[in-house]
Amino acid sequence: MRSTLDTVAAIGLAIGGAFGLAGTFVASDALRETVWTIDGVGIVVATALLVVKYQRLGNDLVAAGFLTFLAGESLLLAGNAAGLQASVPSYAGGIALWAAGLVMVSAQATFALWMRLTASVAAVLFTVSALMILWGAPLLPTSAPLPALGYPFLVLTFIGWIWTLLKPER
Repeated sequence: MRSTLDTVAAIGLAIGGAFGLAGTFVASDALRETVWTIDGVGIVVATALLVVKYQRLGNDLVAAGFLTFLAGESLLLAGNAAGLQASVPSYAGGIALWAAGLVMVSAQATFALWMRLTASVAAVLFTVSALMILWGAPLLPTSAPLPALGYPFLVLTFIGWIWTLLKPER
């Protein structure tokens, strides 16, 4: 039987993925910041529950990966209200932690290979983006091709995690 906490985590990931992508297409600063705040809260709640789930299962590396991802999302959430330009320092730190968390979650065969691959691609793209920002490239969270190219891979990873949480047990 599926846990209520698994359902809540899946809903948080779905909200995070949907609102996160939607925010990249919003023209209004206030609306984008609001949408991304909803996205961030959903992801923080979901990853906190996933930390507890995988810690209880004895999968410490995956739990620590979700905790690292949560820390990154918290940095992103903290920078939201500052606007795109002012949020860049916390954004760079946040996506660097996202990348580390994704690698940790994907290091073991806990999730299906395709999820681990999408997470790895997202991690590489976010790492490159963070390094570019640190080296002075004028990247914003909405810049294309980087970091925007990483978001679809992150959302695909979320879809995989949601599927894992909601699939019927055998």
